[in-house]
Amino acid sequence: MTTRRAVVTGASSGIGEAVVRALRASGWDVVGVARRAERLAALDAEVGSASFAADLTSAADVAALAEHLASTGDLHALVHVAGGARGVDRVEDGSVDDWRWMFEANVLSTQLVTAALLPLLRDGIRAGGGHADTLFVTSTAAQVAYPGGAGYNAAKAGEAMLVHALRLELNGEPIRVTEVAPGMVYTPEFTLNRLGGDRARAEKVYDGVEEPLQASDVADVIAYALNAPGHVNLDLVTMRPVAQAAAHVLARGELRPRG
Repeated sequence: MTTRRAVVTGASSGIGEAVVRALRASGWDVVGVARRAERLAALDAEVGSASFAADLTSAADVAALAEHLASTGDLHALVHVAGGARGVDRVEDGSVDDWRWMFEANVLSTQLVTAALLPLLRDGIRAGGGHADTLFVTSTAAQVAYPGGAGYNAAKAGEAMLVHALRLELNGEPIRVTEVAPGMVYTPEFTLNRLGGDRARAEKVYDGVEEPLQASDVADVIAYALNAPGHVNLDLVTMRPVAQAAAHVLARGELRPRG
């Protein structure tokens, strides 16, 4: 079989960039998608990926992405990482604009991209691909609420429900549907954006936490899921650093046995 090709969204930084690197290292052709063309171009030059700049909340941009992919080869996997958080306000103080942005970035963009690329994934199967993959990076915020997280909790829970429904809707087709839900990952840009550019507050989030997850840790799990035998589907992988027992239960300081 020819080399498999994946689309990775959110590829200009953090987990998305790490996934591009991990898949290229394991032999995949990769199309990285994000808004920042210059970062994508630098990544292409380093690892041999092929980029496409797009705003995935724009139906026109998503349609252009699908047209580009259809004209450049078969598609075998969608890895949807793009999303984000804004604000840590309580429900009564929340910004409607921030909540609207989170719903568009995490739920509506996921629907747009999935709907546009599923026909191409089916074509890849018909062309001899055997099976196809859809993999979505959500968050442990989709599973458990925490104070100041309601907007992001709601958006990620919405995305997770989309994934769960999709798996049921695609039953009977050789298309795997996987959800990876990370807890605390050291992705400073994500936290900086969430906190409105306040670098000191962003760094404080990780203060004293022994070995938070790295983007490469999440990427390794994603690469494993995509490279697993085609009949194996990892429905949901929840991953956290050892220091984090739950979204709101975090050990700061050295981890050591009691007694």
